This record gives sequence, structure tokens and C-alpha cells, in this order.
Amino acid sequence: MRTDAKAASGTADTTIEFAKWVRHFEEERERGEAQGDPDWAQRATLPPTVWASIQRFQVGEDGDGANLVGKADEAGDAAYAQAVRLFVAEEQNHARLLALLLSAGGMPTLGGHWSDTVFVRLRRLMGLRLELLVLMIAEVVALRYYRALRDGTGDALTSEVAGRILADEQRHVPFHCERLHASMAELPRITRRPVLALWRVLLLAACLVVTADHGSALRRLGVGRLRFAADVMASSRAVVTAIRTPRPDAWGSVG
Repeated sequence: MRTDAKAASGTADTTIEFAKWVRHFEEERERGEAQGDPDWAQRATLPPTVWASIQRFQVGEDGDGANLVGKADEAGDAAYAQAVRLFVAEEQNHARLLALLLSAGGMPTLGGHWSDTVFVRLRRLMGLRLELLVLMIAEVVALRYYRALRDGTGDALTSEVAGRILADEQRHVPFHCERLHASMAELPRITRRPVLALWRVLLLAACLVVTADHGSALRRLGVGRLRFAADVMASSRAVVTAIRTPRPDAWGSVG
């Protein structure tokens, strides 16, 4: 009876925590609707390498999120599942914003990119915990990328779009960290540190792929390959801390 009561209490506590995230996402959606879109009548002017980089990131943001939503539903926490749906809607809005930015520069969107195909297939092979760990690799890389895009272009429209997306990503990371904290707690204690260490190794590998693929654009944005990778790995330490012992000061240091 005590065990059942404790489990029921834990479920209730988790629901309360993610109800908070539902409110955060809904408040942000209302704020965005009130703010409206950037002024797309502005022309965006960027170097060709930066345009090519944005095209590839736009592909990565574009997706229906059905696989993640399905796994969130299976987790049995209605508040968490609703928060995931709102997260997916924000990611889809990022794809929309980037597509309109490309259009403002007279650039087309891409039909796909090999890196996104590999990433999506890898995520779909896994359960919710591992899917979130893989997703977090993309989120942590995105934090540094959109900061570089916001600060390094000198183009007002691009800076505004990148700034909006960055603000969302800075909320997405702690959202996923909170779920991962609960999920990692289900693993034997002895395995948690090795799992997170392996996650950082995979993050480094992914980061090196990004720096190879986007290196020319990063240089035009004022961030060298080594600096980009070093910044990503530095922020990953705060992510690991947040997953292991989530607390407000850990959230604030991510990104």
C-alpha cells in the first residue's frame, strides 16, 4: 500500500510540474501572437554561405513531431504530453520563420538534407528517454548557432528572427532537462553518470559534423570552428548538471 501510494504521489507531482510547462508554453504562444511576425517587407542580405547554412537548419526545424508526441502520450502524463505538443508547435514555427526569412532574401527552402535524415531515423529507433537525449544534442547545438546568427550577421531581419528562435530554445532545453531528470532517475544509479558521459561524447561528434558542414558560414558570423565546438561543450556541462540535479540556477546557466 505504501509503494502504491508513493507511486501515485509521484505521478501527481510530475503532472503538477509539467502543468507549469504547459502554462509557460501557452503564455509564450499568446505573447508571440500579440507581437506578430517580423516585417517581412525588409530585404534580408546575407553571404551565400550563411544562406546555405540557414537552409540546412530550416530543414532540421521542419517536422510534424508525431513520433515524439506518440511517445509522450505513451508515458502516461497528460500534462507532459500537452507540453510536448506545444513544444512541437514552437519548432514548427521556427521552420516557418526561417522559410520566410529565406524568402525575404530570395532563397528557396530545401527538400531535405542528409544530416536531418540520419538524425530523424536515429531518434525514431529509440524510446522516449533516448529520443530526448538525441534531441537534446540538436537543441544544445542550436543554442550556439542561433546566438551566432543573431549577433554575427549585421542584418536586422535575420537578427530578429534568430533572436526569437534563440529565446524559444533557451526555454526548450530546461523543459527537456526536467523530463530527463525524472527519466534518468529510473535507471540504476551506477549507470547514470556513464550515460551522460556518453551523451557528451555524441554531442561532440555531432558538433564536429556541424562545424565541418557549416564552417564557412560560422566564420562569416565571426565564430571559428574551434570556438563554436568549445562553446557547445561548455554549455553541455550545465545541461548535465540540470539533468542530474535540476534547480533554478542550473536552468539559468544553460545556453
